[in-house]
Amino acid sequence: MISITLPDGSVRQYDKGITSMQIAQSISEGLARNVLAAEVNGEVWDASRPIEEDSAVKLLTWNDAKGKSTYWHSSAHLLAEALEALYPGTKFGIGPAIETGFYYDVDFGDEPFSSDDFKKIEDKVIELAKTKSEYIRKPVSKADAVAYFTGKGDEYKLDLIKDLPDGSITFYTQGNFTDLCRGPHIPNTGSIKAVKLMSVAGAYWRGDESRKQLTRIYGVTFPKASELTDYLHLIEEAKKRDHRKLGKELELFAFSEKVGMGLPLWLPKGTALRERLTNFLQKAQVKSGYEQVITPHIGHKNLYVTSGHYEKYGADSFQPIKTPQEGEEFFLKPMNCPHHCEIYKTKPRSYKDLPVRLAEFGTVYRYEQSGELHGLTRVRGFTQDDAHLFCRPDQVKEEFKKVIDLVLYVFGALGFDNYTAQVSLRDPNNKTKYIGTDENWALAESAIIEAAAEKNLPTVVEYGEAAFYGPKLDFMVKDALGRKWQLGTIQVDYNLPERFELEYTGSDNQKHRPVMIHRAPFGSLERFVAVLIEHCAGNFPLWLSPEQFIILPISEKYEEYAKKLSDELKDSDICGLIDFRDEKIGRKIRDAEVKKIPYMLIVGEKEATEGLVSVRKHGTGDLGSMSIQEFKEQIIKEITV
Repeated sequence: MISITLPDGSVRQYDKGITSMQIAQSISEGLARNVLAAEVNGEVWDASRPIEEDSAVKLLTWNDAKGKSTYWHSSAHLLAEALEALYPGTKFGIGPAIETGFYYDVDFGDEPFSSDDFKKIEDKVIELAKTKSEYIRKPVSKADAVAYFTGKGDEYKLDLIKDLPDGSITFYTQGNFTDLCRGPHIPNTGSIKAVKLMSVAGAYWRGDESRKQLTRIYGVTFPKASELTDYLHLIEEAKKRDHRKLGKELELFAFSEKVGMGLPLWLPKGTALRERLTNFLQKAQVKSGYEQVITPHIGHKNLYVTSGHYEKYGADSFQPIKTPQEGEEFFLKPMNCPHHCEIYKTKPRSYKDLPVRLAEFGTVYRYEQSGELHGLTRVRGFTQDDAHLFCRPDQVKEEFKKVIDLVLYVFGALGFDNYTAQVSLRDPNNKTKYIGTDENWALAESAIIEAAAEKNLPTVVEYGEAAFYGPKLDFMVKDALGRKWQLGTIQVDYNLPERFELEYTGSDNQKHRPVMIHRAPFGSLERFVAVLIEHCAGNFPLWLSPEQFIILPISEKYEEYAKKLSDELKDSDICGLIDFRDEKIGRKIRDAEVKKIPYMLIVGEKEATEGLVSVRKHGTGDLGSMSIQEFKEQIIKEITV
């Protein structure tokens, strides 16, 4: 007998060799019908795979992220089977699950292919799904794997096999299709009820531009047709909210090929939005004891050699800036933290001085491949709301908790109330990606885990997601459409203080190393603004809106009154504009609605004579007439809230 520990802590006894599916059946037939895979001791397995020793088991369904991932990876195999049936001779690259669905890279040879073929492929996928074919796992030797795909003439699978050690190779077969795959997979194809192929693109084999370009087909599947309908509706809503579209319509930012790809230009309204965000955070930081600093946009190569950034990112960054002095090289700043370490070193520090909290809205530059650039969410130049706290070891947890409070304050003010804190730890099986001692990593990881627990944060743990110099707490925020974004981050770092030889004099009059906390509640202003635009569909909170009002004179006769009203509002730090165009009032109202300006003040003869404004609210409609003083009080109250 073996002991199986379930997520609720209960322990059940089963015969050795029990499968996760049999465990599910022993609990309830309803549960068994919904099981897609299982997490066994932290590793996702096929539900049909025998368990030979005492284990912790979590049964995975469609409601689990790892269950969905298994479902979509299995759907990629089903897509491949459909393609092989419809296009004999097709060769296959890789077919992983992604965040929303899956893709498969395929080589059709000389066979023409376009999105016009999607419908017949979708029909074939559903036809094959109805056969309820089991996904069968089979370990194979390297020689047999090579022989199989040599016979099939699939050079892409052979290329993958050559890097795999003998004894680690498995095949999966469903229906008439066999693939090289580690798995896991769902029990059978029968749960795949709805499919939609979303797009087609080119993808170089193994990301190498010198190798052949394959056809990448993106798709998504669901266990219910209604879920596909809901998903497609969500996609359409996301298109309406796309920050690139709204950023152009609302005149917030632009890009120029002459300036360079991935380098955003902030227009006046977008700049006003940014400044409101930065002022908001700066006020909160001042209250929390931060000191503002400014550092250069470039740094000497030696700075980044010392920090470790050159070793880890130098080859993938912008190339060095050479000066007239032979051998002297500078880099565009990829991180603010090395500069802040040098600021810390400008004078001796005592244990009584700590913590030192240095904050900067610092612009950094990282070379992203052109194909990875995407609006404001993936750029080459961006501004981080960066801060670095230098503290004593006994202060780490308390400071970390204070930073959590600051991040949650920011999220609350901007309506991000659906979030998960991801504890990002290093990969215990690949420590070469990181710098620092095991002892320091253990201290840093325990500080984060304890602080998150004491703040009662909803957390998940992800191994391999730490920064190269330390673990971190990443805030994964869901927007209004339920999409997940990584925004705020907090990191504990014992390594950079050692590399930069940072010191403070302790109460024992001896020299000690401070601990460094990196934090950025926004992450980057560019990415944060992009997410905010899509979250609120461009309808910003009133306090953040670049234009809080627009005055709409009914005719030219009332422009002087409109100017007087505008001046009075601006004297109270309420910003807006006047629509002086010679257009009918209905057109002016429609245009103001499109620009998502929160308040429209319509002025005509009645308003000018009686000293009133007729107020309309974006998305709500007519609020009636009121005095300018009443309107100001309403606005100020709303902004304050």
